[in-house]
Amino acid sequence: MKKRDATTPRQAPLNLPAEEFRRVGHALVDRLAEFFISLPERPVTRGESPVTTRTHLGSAALPATGMAADELLAEATQLVCDQSLHNGHPRFWGYITSSAAPIGALGDLLAAAVNPNVGAWQLAPIASEIEGQTVRWIAEMIGYPTDCGGLMVSGGNAANFVGFLAARKAKADWDLRRAGLYGEPRRLALYASKETHTWLQKIADLAGIGTDAIRWVDTNRVQQMEPSHLEELIAGDRKAGHLPFLVVAGAGTVSTGAVDPLAEIAAIARQHEIWFHVDGAYGAPAAVLPEWAEAFRGLEQADSIALDPHKWLYSPLEAGCALVRDPQRLRDAFSFRPAYYEFEEAEAEAGANYYEYGPQNSRGFRALKVWLALRQVGRDGYVQMIRDDIALARRLHAAVEAHPELEAGTQHLSITTFRYVPPELRRSAGEANATLNELNRALVTRLQERGEVFVSNAVIDDRYLLRACIVNFRTTRRDIDALPDIVAREGRALHAQLRPRE
Repeated sequence: MKKRDATTPRQAPLNLPAEEFRRVGHALVDRLAEFFISLPERPVTRGESPVTTRTHLGSAALPATGMAADELLAEATQLVCDQSLHNGHPRFWGYITSSAAPIGALGDLLAAAVNPNVGAWQLAPIASEIEGQTVRWIAEMIGYPTDCGGLMVSGGNAANFVGFLAARKAKADWDLRRAGLYGEPRRLALYASKETHTWLQKIADLAGIGTDAIRWVDTNRVQQMEPSHLEELIAGDRKAGHLPFLVVAGAGTVSTGAVDPLAEIAAIARQHEIWFHVDGAYGAPAAVLPEWAEAFRGLEQADSIALDPHKWLYSPLEAGCALVRDPQRLRDAFSFRPAYYEFEEAEAEAGANYYEYGPQNSRGFRALKVWLALRQVGRDGYVQMIRDDIALARRLHAAVEAHPELEAGTQHLSITTFRYVPPELRRSAGEANATLNELNRALVTRLQERGEVFVSNAVIDDRYLLRACIVNFRTTRRDIDALPDIVAREGRALHAQLRPRE
């Protein structure tokens, strides 16, 4: 082997010379542009099994030698574009993952190329400032105080976790950091609607207080929290010697999009000196609409809010945002300063060290894609797109009500629920509920596997319903108008298959 001296350039296999990077990058962007054009003609998903999907990768061992970047990217693009479930498809309405803004994809490329570590200002000066501005703009958009604290996280679970942990530290009147939960005999108690996402059970478990600490508050006929029941539960816990510390309200619940009576809940939390957290992971961006101002009244009083730009701000995954009214509460909950960190944060003219505001130390530049989209379309652009999504969901609800084989369920924000009901069961739908539940459960699976449209489900008042959530700027009236007949056609065929067994 030829010996290299100190002047010989290093040949690192992963490096791409500038000209090669330019060539393969341009080719990738061209392929992705064609992918965007082709989306409406593609199936939403191929509906293949894990075993079948795995065959596209083959079973070869780790290669000993590499391959050319252009060939590799061409192969990977085809594989990912052909074998994915496309949440950017105009007929994807299954889960609350939006059709992602193309500028966000370019933003992720830029962020990954520069690769700042947004854990400390010194490591990522402009990235840290962009994150701070993004957080302030999101707060401004939903009517929250812009001098709040906040940071970008991976998604709704993480954003809600941040609010939960800040609340626990703020309301524990002992040295929680040193003694943990063993430092106080009183049991912590928290309150949430039965419609709350399962992030709550997960963090109650992980934080060590246990799911028995959750008090499930009743909901009314439109799935909103009942404030009177909340007050009863708090009073009962006070009497039993427990420590109520957190109330979680929903601003756009996951199943139906219901918005809890935020102002009433805020008043109860304030009266009892309990932290008021709002899970607005899906629905909070709708607060930007003037016509929804009353529904979201009280959001501005929250001690913390979770929302996901990768839901209704149309950002690529991952992009969650946690907002906390008092920035010091974040540092109280998360800040540790080991000797190997020399990142000081003085009081005046300080840059934010985000490792002190959340659970991560090393952090990617998630804010860039959100910041770019906010600047590309502005407040007015988001008002238009969110308003359009809500209008399309209402259009679907009206079409379902008019269809002889469909039964409407709920309609809140941009979520519409409904079910297929065969004509012969329409008059006896209540008595045949178990049969209809089985039929519609099978229908959701059938629709998802066939890939013509993609919806999910909700269970409301013991009825298994189909659920369409529209957070998709590519969806048109034509797409929505097609859905009822597709559901009826597939429901009819499925009912004919299941009927002999009945």
